[in-house]
Amino acid sequence: MKYLGAIEGGGTKFVCGIGTAEGEIVDRVSFPTTTPDETMANVIAYFEDKSLEAMGIGSFGPIDPNPGNSTYGYITSTPKPHWGNYNLLGALKERFDIPMGFDLDVSAAALGEATLGAAKEQSGCLYMTVGTGIGAGLVKNGQIVNGFTSPEMGHILVRRHPEDTFAGACPYHGDCLEGLAAGPAIERRWGAKGFELAPDHKAWQFEAEYLAQAFANLILVLMPEKIIVGGGVSKQLHLFPMIRSRLTELLNGYVVHPKIQEQLDTYIVPPGLGDNAGLTGALILAKQALQGR
Repeated sequence: MKYLGAIEGGGTKFVCGIGTAEGEIVDRVSFPTTTPDETMANVIAYFEDKSLEAMGIGSFGPIDPNPGNSTYGYITSTPKPHWGNYNLLGALKERFDIPMGFDLDVSAAALGEATLGAAKEQSGCLYMTVGTGIGAGLVKNGQIVNGFTSPEMGHILVRRHPEDTFAGACPYHGDCLEGLAAGPAIERRWGAKGFELAPDHKAWQFEAEYLAQAFANLILVLMPEKIIVGGGVSKQLHLFPMIRSRLTELLNGYVVHPKIQEQLDTYIVPPGLGDNAGLTGALILAKQALQGR
């Protein structure tokens, strides 16, 4: 039996798997993201003995997802050492002569959630991951939304919490959303990882403030059908009510719609597919590539 291949290429680890066109994951493996040579050798070794019809790749970014560009398939200006301007898709095409779909890892996760996860009853969703970095992808009417390149919503600017004196951890922007609210910012600010902090720690007031600001901005610009929050930080489930409460304050009755006024508990939610959102989305990218879309 032939399968579809799926890659969720993260800045911390690569997850590879095989599955079906219906999104069923049959097998999976993961390994740390180190250098391109070492990481891709592991990826290729995993898939070499698999019978694949197509492959889907969701990669950490920034990336170039537009097939008409000369850098299509590249990881571009990432701060991740060794990976800047790396032709990820090209390295895979050298070894596997099959159709391939390629996009941002969070966009693939959004596609998975919109098709088979928490937003499957909607026309689309926004998926944000909050972990080692922050990124978000948007799906509308079953299709990933990109511009001239992939969106980088994790680097939007937010207003600083009045008690927050942390300079910010983003090497490009300092105190952008990722610089203030991603996992490394939490650890550097408080001297402990997020999962080590108690639910009543002040860290979560800061985190809720920054994520609520981000969602207020993204709602006002994009009006996504649903917002899904993944990544390690999002597993702090006590954070969700705090975000929803602060978001309500920030919007201040301006957005008049049941999703915001009555259904916020089911509008901003964890992934329905759990840790499989990205890999499931990559299977869907593979299916779309096989169908010539």
